[in-house]
Amino acid sequence: MTIRSSYDGGRTWESFDRGTVVTADWSGYSDLMRADDAHVGLLHEGGAVDARDRSEKVDTARLRDRSGSPGSRSTGCSRGARPIRRRTTGCTARGTRLASRTVHRRERGGRGRRGKGPVLVLVGFLCAAVVAGLLLLPHREGGAACAARTVSSWAVDSRLNAEFVRYGDDASRTDDWTGGDGSHSVRLPDGRVLWLFSDTYLGPVHPAPNPAGQNHSWRDASAPFVRNSAVVMGRSGRLERTVAAPLFPETGVGEWRWPVAARVEPRSPGSAEKVVRVLLWTRTQGSGSWIYGVPTATEVATLSLPGLRLEGITQILDQRQVSDPARRVLFGTTAVTGADGRTYVFGGDDGQRPVHRAYVARVPDGRLADAAAWEYWDGKRWRSGAAPAPVLGDGQRRGVGSAFGVVRQSGTYVLFTTAAGTSGLRNVTSYWACSPAGPWHGPAPALTPPLPRDPVAGPGIAAYNPQAHPELGGDGRLVLSYDVNWLDASPAAAQAQLSRNVSLYRPRFVTVRLGPPG
Repeated sequence: MTIRSSYDGGRTWESFDRGTVVTADWSGYSDLMRADDAHVGLLHEGGAVDARDRSEKVDTARLRDRSGSPGSRSTGCSRGARPIRRRTTGCTARGTRLASRTVHRRERGGRGRRGKGPVLVLVGFLCAAVVAGLLLLPHREGGAACAARTVSSWAVDSRLNAEFVRYGDDASRTDDWTGGDGSHSVRLPDGRVLWLFSDTYLGPVHPAPNPAGQNHSWRDASAPFVRNSAVVMGRSGRLERTVAAPLFPETGVGEWRWPVAARVEPRSPGSAEKVVRVLLWTRTQGSGSWIYGVPTATEVATLSLPGLRLEGITQILDQRQVSDPARRVLFGTTAVTGADGRTYVFGGDDGQRPVHRAYVARVPDGRLADAAAWEYWDGKRWRSGAAPAPVLGDGQRRGVGSAFGVVRQSGTYVLFTTAAGTSGLRNVTSYWACSPAGPWHGPAPALTPPLPRDPVAGPGIAAYNPQAHPELGGDGRLVLSYDVNWLDASPAAAQAQLSRNVSLYRPRFVTVRLGPPG
């Protein structure tokens, strides 16, 4: 028997694998009962052979909690308590007294066999309230109430789409951005928005028709290509200039950096001076299935304000010691400020599976560039220097794409990702949780954002990397971007398509509203 908990007033419940095991023996009908003002109990049928065994056994475990510590969602016990490894599950803790009593009774006409019958577990009120899902409790992070959230409506953001077309097609400069992916943004203290991109095309764009006579803007095959770039958007929402590209230099032959999430934070804890911290994925040139590079390390770059000058790069997590590249984890696909003031940094593993696993780390405010300050969720608790454990993903139906985004709305975390399976590179789905470490509920029904119109493209075009941009929304609207690309096993063939039609390699935008499921 497993007790599954609810943290949103009973609207959703934990999956079986995250529940608390009461007994591994046969069990049948169960019910909750109130023992007194301070205790509730769980009564269920059980037997040595099956739940109908008429020889009954009643175990009572009464817990008197003198510590006054709040409940913990991971075990349903007081913080610092441990589960009781007996036939029944209660809690023990410092300052706690546990008394148990066993009563055996044989029914008239029974089979003369002693079994394990109804089990009554009396536990402290807080413990029982958690496991029974009777109260709406704060999540592991502690603080705001949590409720299920998913996309209730969405619409194309024509204004942002048009702005990136205008800037990308502007041929007045030859050293600016004309297309890229890995789209991330951060609001600067003076109101500007810094946009960060991974692989980027520079140079001029020519108006339609292209050399093939098609109605597409196009670029020369010899157009400059860099591994990262940054574009500044003014306070009016107009893209103004490309920061000297590449902004983050390559580390050596065949190794490069992709920028991902960015945050504005104090230069040091408590400092009034602000800087921009940019998380970087370091990747090394690979072969075969690793045409997009082998994951190598997570780094953090520091940019000055307001000038956006690169001051330095710090390595946070080196993954070269993990022999299997598919098991390496890079952090920074998204970063969220939690209710406790910490920054929660999400990451994912790599490999060629259609669905990946998500991981999470946390960092105190002002210490993103301090590797010693990072703590990783190891499956049970936050630990520095620990091997991270996945918080979402089963490798099949549930999980994330190679890049995904997370936002926090009140006490609820919402994760946006491409859907699992063959439809994943055209559909965006979501999960929600009350804590960055989960449990994550979903996936929700997917939305299918529009792709560029190109009769030649067919199934070769894909949408991926959904990212939320809270600084651009308002009035309950959340701006969501997704990258567009031409997928081809041959990089040269893909580049030819992206140059033939420049719209095939630019971010696109929708606005979404979040609400209760259904």
